[in-house]
Amino acid sequence: MQENKQPLPEDTEHHSSTNDEHIHTDPDNDLKPLISPIGAAFIGLIGGFFLYQIVGALLTVLIFGLNLEAIPANDMRLMTMAGQILFILLPALLFSKWIYIDVGKIIRIRKPEWREVLLFTIGIIILIPLLQSFIYIQNYFLDVWAQNSEFFNSIKVFFDSLNQMVDKTYANLLSASNIFELLLVILVVAIVPAISEEAMFRGFIQRSFELKLKPYIAILLTALFFSSYHFNPYGFIPLFILGTYFGFTAYMSRSLVIPMILHFLNNFTAVMLYHIFGNEELLKSDASIKGDELLSYLFTLVILTLFFVLLILVINKYYYKKNLIKENNHASMSKL
Repeated sequence: MQENKQPLPEDTEHHSSTNDEHIHTDPDNDLKPLISPIGAAFIGLIGGFFLYQIVGALLTVLIFGLNLEAIPANDMRLMTMAGQILFILLPALLFSKWIYIDVGKIIRIRKPEWREVLLFTIGIIILIPLLQSFIYIQNYFLDVWAQNSEFFNSIKVFFDSLNQMVDKTYANLLSASNIFELLLVILVVAIVPAISEEAMFRGFIQRSFELKLKPYIAILLTALFFSSYHFNPYGFIPLFILGTYFGFTAYMSRSLVIPMILHFLNNFTAVMLYHIFGNEELLKSDASIKGDELLSYLFTLVILTLFFVLLILVINKYYYKKNLIKENNHASMSKL
């Protein structure tokens, strides 16, 4: 991810000056946004939040009433799916068209090579148990601090109440009594969010940030907003790490297809584990461990982190070689 050391993936970025502002532009993507890309990113963030969280909530209340717990599960699933499509995916596409004209240059849908998919999929396979171990360790120390600090305990009580609402909503979405409901759950929880959220966050928002900021800053900023967007206090850091990996994937591969696949795999894994083991503890991001279990989780975290770092190095080397070959081919063609 170091700009000055390696050729950048696929459409190598250069600096150009427009109105005394430095914008990262691709040689074949002469983007001329109607407004500042930073402003565009925040339009996506604020607009998406307002539409999905505020307008979507109001529509739900207007249709089903204030007693949300009485809403039939399938009705809530369909409403959730409609909200994702209408208030996240559609705005991402409309904002891209309005501000950048060419949607394809912002919402980068490129068919990836199977090696790319394989490398990044190995990453999510490592990351899922790694982040679960982190959550257990994090919550163990949060419990210890809460026991020793009245102030910290009062904050934790508030977070617990917020987290219980998140967990209860998620459990209602995941529960299914037959195969058809399970397929609907997979569609609502895994497929639609993978497409909609990646189009908005790693597509429109991160891509907008990339046009004005260094890539790693664009990735981290987008991941920060992505994590905050989910209102999950105990899952904030894991979601941030997950969002960073999705952003790294989108940047390196120059395609939203791979982060969409990874996002789907992460959510699909949660659905399958819940239905295979039938254990609601799998959903609880505030679940903690006992003191005698701490060492084994720490060991797991360290080992998986080492494997993950090694994989990131392999991915960087893969794209370095790939782009070196591409540059050599271009040089050879230019001599003919």
